[in-house]
Amino acid sequence: MPRPLAVRLLVTCLVICSLAACSTAGNSTAANPSSGGNGAAASAVTVGVAYSRGGRGDKSFNDSVGAGLDRAKAELGVKVKELSPNAAGSDLEEVLRLLAETGHNPVLAVGFFYAQPLTKVAPAFPRTQFVIIDDASVKLPNVTNVAFREEEASYLVGAAAALKSATGRIGFVGGVQTPPQESFIAGYAAGAKKINPKIDISSVFISQPPDFSGFSSPDKAQEAARGMYDGGADIVYHAAGASGLGVFQAAKAAGKRAIGVDVDQRATVDPELADVILTSATKELDVAVLRTIQEAAAGKPVYGVREFGLKEKGVSYATSGGGLSDIRPRLEELREQIVAGEIDVPATL
Repeated sequence: MPRPLAVRLLVTCLVICSLAACSTAGNSTAANPSSGGNGAAASAVTVGVAYSRGGRGDKSFNDSVGAGLDRAKAELGVKVKELSPNAAGSDLEEVLRLLAETGHNPVLAVGFFYAQPLTKVAPAFPRTQFVIIDDASVKLPNVTNVAFREEEASYLVGAAAALKSATGRIGFVGGVQTPPQESFIAGYAAGAKKINPKIDISSVFISQPPDFSGFSSPDKAQEAARGMYDGGADIVYHAAGASGLGVFQAAKAAGKRAIGVDVDQRATVDPELADVILTSATKELDVAVLRTIQEAAAGKPVYGVREFGLKEKGVSYATSGGGLSDIRPRLEELREQIVAGEIDVPATL
């Protein structure tokens, strides 16, 4: 039998922000609440958040969204209710509906697998602004799509992998094979082949839709990465959420290196694993979340697709640990070419 709705109320707090704090809320291009009236309106906003499976604590995608929420609470004084679906993800629609029914507005749906449930829930609550993070497919008048050109960040870490590989063999472990996930491997492969057209790239996705367990199966990710390392790969990039821990563990056991995703994972994993992480393809999820909430708090929500790529400083790559110091000028050259439109990064294989 399916378990009842797993509702986790992590944080509900109210912080009164000063005018100075509100006027310096990040590098937003949105209107900031900068008057007493707007500040009062911001404190009345109650944001509902439906996390991806696993919720906060994944040291990756969900935690980056959570960082943006924490900034919104501290800088804008909004209230936040955070929920997570059950492990099977069978109650995604119910989680969204609960947040809307209890008056939360906006409601943030974290992850592309909320797309189908959102098409059912959003029309039932036309006065609620829904925001889906990492998906551009839902086209409804009360839905904002926050999308990232993750293929651009993947291109740069793919180039880094090719520049650093001693064997000419690298790997990729994806969580679930969906179009958004395929953009990671597409960009990664393109960047690697830009540096070394003959490079050998192994890739695998842990699960196929509608099975989304690939984002929470570190044991399977470890097995997949181990096979790649045993086959001669010396760097493996993961885009597999919480499963990525298994890739890092495999890299540690093999004495090889790995590439993280979404956040600078070198700064989030246990210290004994940090040294295996060459870099991470990052998404500035906290910035995107903060901007969205700022607009809602200011009464100026923006609907439709909002994309964040290298040009918008919405994606990048991590440089902590110094492992890229010798090749960073080359990576920055590639970044500039992408931003200038001189390199067209593919989002599909």
